Amino acid sequence: MPKRNLFYNSVYIVLKEEEVEDKDDINSFDHLLEVLDKDNNRIVIQKSIRKYNKPVTIIRGFQDIRQISNLAKELKKRIGTGGTTKGEVIILQGDHRETVMNFLLSKGFRSDLIEVI
Repeated sequence: MPKRNLFYNSVYIVLKEEEVEDKDDINSFDHLLEVLDKDNNRIVIQKSIRKYNKPVTIIRGFQDIRQISNLAKELKKRIGTGGTTKGEVIILQGDHRETVMNFLLSKGFRSDLIEVI
């Protein structure tokens, strides 16, 4: 069973050839994304203190950029607070960890994949 190695952006994945249906497509970016999406990434909700002792809620671990911006917009509207998205992170002004967790559970995210710090 020969293996193929795939390296992309600090992620090193070793794939067995029988895991890939199309042998020519093993090094494509789409295939890499499919492999990475199979892993259940955890959503982490944490509180951080910023400038002037102001608390912020940081939410990370989402897969889709469109999903992040839509969730941030809904969260800001429901909570009534300011916030932003930076890359794959949602930052909300204030400590809203429990509210965010309840919101994500109502949106269908699994509770075992949500970690509140």
